[in-house]
Amino acid sequence: MAQNGGESMKTIDSKIVYERVCNALLDVNTNIDPRVEKLFENYDGPFAREIKENMNIARTSKMPLCQDTGIVEFFVWKGYNVHLTSPLKDTLEQAVREVYTGSGFRKGIVSDPLFERKNTLDNTPAIVHIFEIDKPIIDIWMIAKGGGSENLSTIFMLQPSESYENVLKTIVSYIENNAANACPPIIVGVGIGGTSDKAILLSKLALFNPSTIELLHRYDEKIGEYSQMANELQKCFSNLKIGVQGLGIGPTVQRTNVLNYPTHIATLPLAISVDCYLSRTLSVVIE
Repeated sequence: MAQNGGESMKTIDSKIVYERVCNALLDVNTNIDPRVEKLFENYDGPFAREIKENMNIARTSKMPLCQDTGIVEFFVWKGYNVHLTSPLKDTLEQAVREVYTGSGFRKGIVSDPLFERKNTLDNTPAIVHIFEIDKPIIDIWMIAKGGGSENLSTIFMLQPSESYENVLKTIVSYIENNAANACPPIIVGVGIGGTSDKAILLSKLALFNPSTIELLHRYDEKIGEYSQMANELQKCFSNLKIGVQGLGIGPTVQRTNVLNYPTHIATLPLAISVDCYLSRTLSVVIE
């Protein structure tokens, strides 16, 4: 511990961050989430054997669960009194670079989004969000998000007088028309409130595991959760019958989470994000 203006500063070696994130990135791309594997235990519809074999092959051979190993997005909750020995963004991108080039994962990032679209050849840059918290830790949330699911991210700037029923209909209609394009059974994250960018951020945080999402209120007490709304949406989604891989059999949506945040009196931002059935999310806490 070091003193800085009367405050105790905690130093964390960036090498530890690098090593933990490297291990997590390899794990999230090759080891299926146990809850997803359990979901498929009793599934015997189209491609059931292939899906289960893919999970086993990825786990035993450390090959990626999907050829689209995604764009890596980090959400970092960092103690304001935590000092790192290297810039955090540099450390995170170094980890992405090492894992994606060293493990033979597909590199899917282009440097110019509109014109040249030249591949960066190392899957960087990553998308990094850093938030300060009043805890002497670093909590790093990461998601490897494929293009199919990312393309379904959307924002609706609704009238503040919009009824609850119409908000539900907007979400259900969007998922009904688009879920088949994101390798269902998908995860649905909804963000309501804040600004347009805050709502999108909330919707992405809502894609993480429920046990991880529970920590949000400790980090930012203004982030709320509409659990009852999530349950209602999940019931509606169960009636869509889009099914595994959009083939009409099996579940369409694995789970739904709805996060909210205070907003301006004249706005009602509504954002929707989805993740594919692999649910490649993980968190690493370093104390």
